[in-house]
Amino acid sequence: MSEHPEFDPGCKACPRLVSFLQQVRGEHPSYHCAPVPPFGASAPRLLVVGLAPGMHGANATGRPFTGDYAGILLYKALFKFGFSSRETSVSANDGLRLRDCRITNAVKCLPPLNKPTGAEVRTCSRYLRQELAGLRRGATVLALGTVAHQSVLRALGLKGLDFRHGAVHPLPGERWLVDSYHCSRYNVNTRRLTEAAFDAVLAEVRRLIPSLVARD
Repeated sequence: MSEHPEFDPGCKACPRLVSFLQQVRGEHPSYHCAPVPPFGASAPRLLVVGLAPGMHGANATGRPFTGDYAGILLYKALFKFGFSSRETSVSANDGLRLRDCRITNAVKCLPPLNKPTGAEVRTCSRYLRQELAGLRRGATVLALGTVAHQSVLRALGLKGLDFRHGAVHPLPGERWLVDSYHCSRYNVNTRRLTEAAFDAVLAEVRRLIPSLVARD
């Protein structure tokens, strides 16, 4: 059985993304340049949802938030609060392990300019829907940015929960949705998201998940 049955590594449902990946593969033949699978525990109590693979990050390494600036703050915070075995992730085989945590993206393929279309987000929602369906009672979903937040709501068939950094929303099944600004280079450089502010969000996540289970 596949570790991530909700993921199709050969998905070609979005023609624009398929074409763009072919173009990038020609320019960077050593890159992953394919749909990026979720990474981490198969039955986590923390599911981190980002936007999409970064050009020289997950699209290159094949692991979400690995090898680019966006992962610096994320993995450092996950390590600080006990969800990761290391505070940096540089490659898919660097030995880093997640504990009771999985990282995924709303859109599994690299989009041009890191901006998926609404149709692409909706098409990829089927994978996120299955990931969310597999979460246990008491699980927490951390949405990094508005698109991730909206994708979680769409996958669950919910409306009326507005994105707000630091907000905690109850979800069906005794679960929680926690919002944070995306840990992108732009947000960090403009101080829209500081390390202290991100740590405060992870502290709230840790409060919702008071004990961790060792699952890889």
